[in-house]
Amino acid sequence: MSTKNQISVEIPSNIIEEVNQKLQQCKTLLAPYLQGLTTEERKALFKMGDKTVATVQKVKSYMETNPEFIPAYMDKTEFLKDEAVVSSLTPIGNLATQLASDIEDTLTITGSEALMSALLYYGTAKEAADKGVTTAKPIYDDLSQRFVRRGFKPAAKKE
Repeated sequence: MSTKNQISVEIPSNIIEEVNQKLQQCKTLLAPYLQGLTTEERKALFKMGDKTVATVQKVKSYMETNPEFIPAYMDKTEFLKDEAVVSSLTPIGNLATQLASDIEDTLTITGSEALMSALLYYGTAKEAADKGVTTAKPIYDDLSQRFVRRGFKPAAKKE
């Protein structure tokens, strides 16, 4: 049984190290300006999408040409700061999302290929151990612990 190899790359360790350093630098540079959210906080907030970004930008433009409609209780300075952060972080977020997606896809492909090869090796070691090859037995015993089948436990019935 042969396996299809979809990717054949070797990423030099110096490249991995340099990327890690640069990503850490990015994280460190942005840390004072970024804020995390809890799951509950995230759920409670309005979300900006493509249409709402355009709406916010259009409101900014209207505020410049028609300031008489700015409510007295609206903090224009904070609105402008928030809009500027959205405008400046969006391209960075898009790049980070693309990078994360490409990394995840590459991990999925290489992980799948590595696991398929590992399973082929495991199968060969199992077969050799079954046929009495003494050097295969400790390998099979060690690897077989990774493939212990757990018994099916039906869900408890609700009464």
